[in-house]
Amino acid sequence: MELQAQIDAYFQDKRALLIQGVSRLVSIPSVRGEARPGAPFGEGPDRALKEALALAGELGLKAGNYEGYVGTVDLNDRETALHILCHLDVVDPGAGWTVTEPFSPVERDGTLYGRGVADDKGPAVASLLAMACLRDLNVPLTRNARLLLGTDEESGSRDIAYYYQHEDFAPCAFSPDGEFPVIHIEKGRYAPTFSRQWEPDGGLPRLVSFQGGVRPNVLPADAEAVIEGLPMHLLMPRAQLGTRITGAEYRLSPAGPNRIRIFAHGRGCHASTPEQGLNGITALLELLGVLPFAESESKNALHALLDLLPHRDTTGKGLGIAMSDQDSGALTLSLSLLEFTESGVTGTLDCRTPLCADERNCRRRAEKAFADKGFSCQGEMAPPHHTSAGSPFVQTLLDCYRSYTGQPGECIAIGGGTYVHNIPGGVAFGPVMPGFETNMHGPDERIGVSDLLTAAKIYALAIARLCT
Repeated sequence: MELQAQIDAYFQDKRALLIQGVSRLVSIPSVRGEARPGAPFGEGPDRALKEALALAGELGLKAGNYEGYVGTVDLNDRETALHILCHLDVVDPGAGWTVTEPFSPVERDGTLYGRGVADDKGPAVASLLAMACLRDLNVPLTRNARLLLGTDEESGSRDIAYYYQHEDFAPCAFSPDGEFPVIHIEKGRYAPTFSRQWEPDGGLPRLVSFQGGVRPNVLPADAEAVIEGLPMHLLMPRAQLGTRITGAEYRLSPAGPNRIRIFAHGRGCHASTPEQGLNGITALLELLGVLPFAESESKNALHALLDLLPHRDTTGKGLGIAMSDQDSGALTLSLSLLEFTESGVTGTLDCRTPLCADERNCRRRAEKAFADKGFSCQGEMAPPHHTSAGSPFVQTLLDCYRSYTGQPGECIAIGGGTYVHNIPGGVAFGPVMPGFETNMHGPDERIGVSDLLTAAKIYALAIARLCT
C-alpha cells in the first residue's frame, strides 16, 4: 500500500510528460517501408525506434539497439525477470479521419487521437514512465525488467523473432498491446488465399476490374470496381438501394468510354473484430451481384463469392466453418483482400479460430467449400496462444489491476494476436480499459489520457512485484 501511494504521488504531475512523449512518437509515420542498412523495416519504424530510445535516455534509463530490429530499455543491471513487449510500427493510416490527421496527434476532451496512440506507441511511453517511476523512487528491486521496443509487429513480427534468436525468454512476459484485465487466450489464425482463373471474355455488360483491401489483418473500409456497358441512370438507383441494404456508401464516376467506376465506402477495423466494421469489399460485391452482367466466368465467380462470403457474414457460415467454444468464443472471418482482373480473381481471408478449431473442421472444410465453387484455396493454420489463468504471474497482474481500478480482475480471450502470441507463458496486459473503444486500425484511433496514466501506475506496481 505504501508503494502504491508513492506511485500515485509520482504520477500526479506526469500528465503533460506522457502526452508529450506519445505525441513525439505518433508524429512519426512508422508504417513499414523498404529495408535499408540498419533499418530492416524501413525509414519510418527506424525513426520511431531512435526517438523512443532517445526518450528512454532522457528519462535516465539504459537503452540499447539490436540492429534496428528491436530496441531495449533496462531498469537495472541485474538478472532479467520480466520482458515488456511494445511495438513502434503502425498500420497504414487509411481514410475517414475526422478529429485530426493520422500523424498529427491531438488531445481533445481528455482523449488522445492519432495513429498509434493505442497501438502501440501510447503503451510504450506508459511503460517507459513506469520504469522511470521505480528508478526515481529508488524501489529496491532485486531483478531487472527489460522493455522491448519492436518495429515489425504489424507485418509479421520478424523483429521479435530476431531478438529471441539472440536472447533467452524471460521467466515472465507481458505486452501492453491489448486490453485489461489480462488476455490469456489469443485465437489461432487461418488466412488462406483463394483464386480462380478463366479466359478473358469481352461480352457486355461486364466487370472490368475490382480492387479492395490493404492488408490481411485489416477489415477494409474501401473497394472500387470498374464496369463496362451499363448506363449511369441505371446504376444510380441501384446504388441508392444498395446503401439502404448494405449500409455502405457508393460513389459513381466515369472511367472512360462506356465505363463507370463504383467506389464503396464502409467502416474499417481490425480484422479480429469484423463485427465492429462494415466491409467495403463485400458491400461492393453485394451491389455488383444485382447488376445485369452478361453470362461469363467472371459473373459466375462473382456470384460464387456472394454464396461463400456474403455481406455481414463475419462468422464463416457461408464457408461452413462457423464454430465456437466456451473459453475462446466464436470463429471470426474477414474478407480482407480481393482483386478481379479480366482473367481471374484472387483474395485473402483472415479467420481468427477458437481453441476448438482444427484442420478437419476448419481448413479442410473451407478448402472443400471453395473447391465446390471452382476456386483453389491454400493456407495453413496458426495455433492459438493459451496461458493458464491460475499461474502466479497472471494472478499477480490481476491483483495489480484490481489495486488501481477497484474492478474485478479476470482473464479474457480475444481474436487479435498480440505481441506475446509466440512467447511462452506471455499475456497481454492493458492498456485499454474495459468498455473503451480505441478504433484500433481504423480512423480516429484514440485512447483516454487518464486511462493511459492509470496503466502506467499498474505497470509500475506490477514491475515492482515481479522484480522483487
